[in-house]
Amino acid sequence: MILQLIDIGVRDKQAHPRLAGRVTGHVRAVLVESRDGQEQTHELVIPVWAEGAEAMSEADIDMALMLRAARIIDRMRARLGARARD
Repeated sequence: MILQLIDIGVRDKQAHPRLAGRVTGHVRAVLVESRDGQEQTHELVIPVWAEGAEAMSEADIDMALMLRAARIIDRMRARLGARARD
């Protein structure tokens, strides 16, 4: 099984209501799964957060949110890969 990230982007973001300097939001990720010669597309919406938003530009905040989502996707891929080998 191969799982590829083909698109990622910030869907929405907002300042955390209680924690100064933190932004929460949702990142949309599109993955393509290849298994036994067949492909399936999956669209995920991942809730994420980033620290240090007060000193960051909007582009930096978006990048931080997308990197957080990418790490979540990597953990998911690692777990799915371990299950595929079992």
